[in-house]
Amino acid sequence: MKMAATRLIALHINKGKTVAQCLADRTDYSENAAKTEDGKYISAYACDAKTCDEEFLLSKRQYEHITGRTQAHDVIAYQIRQSFKPGEITPEEANKVGYETAMRFTKGKHAFIVATHVDRAHIHNHIIFNSTTLDCTRKFRDFRLSGLALARLSDIVCLEHRLSVIVRKPYGERKKRTEYPEKKSQRDEICEAIDAALERKPKDFQELIGILQEAGYEYKEGKQPALRGKGHARFARFRSLGKGYSVEELCEVIAGNAVHKSKFAEKNRTSARSAQVHQKAELSFLIDVRAKMQAGKGAGYARWAKVFNLKQMAKAMMFMEEHGIKSYAELKEQADGISEKCDALLESVKADEARMSEVSVLRKHLINYAKTKDVFAAYKASGYNREFYEAHRDTLALRSAAKKAFDAYKKENGSDKKLPRISELNAEYAMLLERKKSSYAEYRRTKSEMQDWLVAQKIVQEILKEDEQKKEQLHEQEVRQEEENRQSSR
Repeated sequence: MKMAATRLIALHINKGKTVAQCLADRTDYSENAAKTEDGKYISAYACDAKTCDEEFLLSKRQYEHITGRTQAHDVIAYQIRQSFKPGEITPEEANKVGYETAMRFTKGKHAFIVATHVDRAHIHNHIIFNSTTLDCTRKFRDFRLSGLALARLSDIVCLEHRLSVIVRKPYGERKKRTEYPEKKSQRDEICEAIDAALERKPKDFQELIGILQEAGYEYKEGKQPALRGKGHARFARFRSLGKGYSVEELCEVIAGNAVHKSKFAEKNRTSARSAQVHQKAELSFLIDVRAKMQAGKGAGYARWAKVFNLKQMAKAMMFMEEHGIKSYAELKEQADGISEKCDALLESVKADEARMSEVSVLRKHLINYAKTKDVFAAYKASGYNREFYEAHRDTLALRSAAKKAFDAYKKENGSDKKLPRISELNAEYAMLLERKKSSYAEYRRTKSEMQDWLVAQKIVQEILKEDEQKKEQLHEQEVRQEEENRQSSR
């Protein structure tokens, strides 16, 4: 089961159904009492969970009334599915994580419900948010790579709640689901035959050809010498076999003036490096075998899970040895330290983003204020004429907004504080952007490292817990044995 897996789904109108029926179908399934323990794990934002479908429908009618726009194949709502690793999170916390994810993804502009389902081995959220904004003037539009953006946001929220996330590998390091045998071409077969013939140390090129003919190859002389293997219709020229297999190069190798390099040697080295990458040990959380058996897994799965857990315990011990960790206290201290560092980097990124937003808004107001200077001067010269105002309403509104922003800036920073220049804001924005990029790159590296430390800590915690349980069982057996001995002695 994946960790904190997410998916964004656009919900359309089903054929033969109305918008109201489609909305009711989606929300009724999410709010199923059997899946949410009679609605215990349902939360909502800007709507009532029991009447959210009717509220969504009302907002769409208001949108059509305000904007006058209608779409034939409109998206009526969006659904986010968010699944968590079994045994890692409680339903209450899962609902809280889902609520926070939805709030950040919609920026609080869309009403939504969060229903946490507990009927499966893995706890998961069904988040349905209205495609129409709260003010009924705009709609959410699914943007390019929105699924990836949602997955990254979900990862950030899960890490803030100390939950595991999916570690996405680079494309080159991913394992293929199916391995197909590599096909050999006629030229590859000829090259292998030439490599085998050269190992027999022929005295000249003609002896090399004789060895190949004994192996079943047909030789054709001429301006471009060529070979043909059994079952092939065409000849393959020596010069087309690749580097190191032309007639001139083979003659140099036979004469001892050059060293033959097989074209398959580099392939073998590349395959070995690739295998080493795939065989790199990765830590994973232990499987709760008892819970899996109760969920319906068989004895074969239980045997595999026990072996898997033993391997993960061994990897955790090797991880501690590689990092010089001697005790669980040291491991916990290191894990807490890297978690704090990750949190600090994330807070730094958020602070820089907030400041960049402030700088961008202030810079925009300064530019608008300068652009509207002449229009305002003409408006003032006209004696604040009403007709002039109506003709230049948008321009004057920009100046008014800029003036309010400047007043708020001086109120916050003091009336004596001068407004910054646009060049100063540009320099500050560039500095913040560079620092944010650097912090985020370090945050990603630290997050990847933190994952291993947290998994190792969890595994060692389970090992110590299991040892404590065994000690308690032994103590109970000793107490019972002593009690039986006393009773028998009487």
